[in-house]
Amino acid sequence: MKKTLVLFISFIIITQVSFAQGHKSNKLIIVTFDGYRWKDLFRGADSTYLFGKQFTSQDSAARIRKFWGKDIYERREKLMPFFWNTIAKDGQIFGNRDLGNFVNVKNRYWFSYPGYNEIFTGYPDTLVNSNNYKANPNPNVLEFINKQPGYQKQVAAFTSWSAFNRILNKERCGFPVNAGYANFNAPDLNETQKVLNEQQHYLPKIFGSAERPDAVTYFMAREYLKKNHPKVLQLSFIDTDAFGHQGKYDFYLDAAHYNDAMISDLWKYIQSDPFYKDQTTLFIAVDHGRGDADAWRNHSATVPRSDEIWFAVMGPDIKPLGEIKTPGQAYQFQYAKTFAAFLGFDFTSKHTIGEKIESVLKH
Repeated sequence: MKKTLVLFISFIIITQVSFAQGHKSNKLIIVTFDGYRWKDLFRGADSTYLFGKQFTSQDSAARIRKFWGKDIYERREKLMPFFWNTIAKDGQIFGNRDLGNFVNVKNRYWFSYPGYNEIFTGYPDTLVNSNNYKANPNPNVLEFINKQPGYQKQVAAFTSWSAFNRILNKERCGFPVNAGYANFNAPDLNETQKVLNEQQHYLPKIFGSAERPDAVTYFMAREYLKKNHPKVLQLSFIDTDAFGHQGKYDFYLDAAHYNDAMISDLWKYIQSDPFYKDQTTLFIAVDHGRGDADAWRNHSATVPRSDEIWFAVMGPDIKPLGEIKTPGQAYQFQYAKTFAAFLGFDFTSKHTIGEKIESVLKH
């Protein structure tokens, strides 16, 4: 019995050492867009909505100059320059259905709370059937990581949508969650954090009281990153979905473009800070898709194609394969286990959850 135990412990130690020797990343940043279509990411601006006045404002000519180009490659690079000039060179981008590379949600509802529950718990719970659902009873991968050796009190989440207080179960999860128009509270706020707390309350609530503009959320998250140096950060945007529901395709494009710019700024900072430089995996995803034709404004199980999503990943352990052009199928419920695997952990649950995405983890 003792010999068996010694062999088992030795195996665990050897496995951990082998992982550490071949693994450079020990930090993780997860960024989510909300309701941003794969078509816009991979094809760029859609002429169906960009031209004409049904879904654009009076300055549509300026948007056309800004985002239109001779082909999809020029258009998508204009719209998302960081994705197509940096991630496409140094990372991997999945979900171009034109190439047979599919990513889909697993939950049956195709809207936000069920989508984020699936992303962070790995469990497409059929009971999570409303954006007003109660505090999430399902354990999420961030709280799991927050309990692991070396990662305790090293996780934080900054989100534009206040529902993340319930999605991540703020009362239970054990790490800071700043969501919606809430102030970030800590005993040692610096002057920038104090200003950001105050500034957000002087903004017009163009999406309602539950959805804070992404620029505010981003700078609050970046300041926390600089000051506290968490090993794991979740940053969740909302503007694309909010403008999509309003039928404002021009502002939807602007939101995606600025989200791309904020991620670019974030990556620039990460690579300038010795704590993060060449030790950080960046994973970017979306919670659900949108419909086609006039239905692009909406998404749900009754709106065809709004289960179609995408994701991108970049970091020191990620092969620089760029846009994945080989046929394949991945699912949103695989993300949670993959997040943990980036850091060398195996996230498990009492529920059946998605397996990690092996192709992403090969390095």
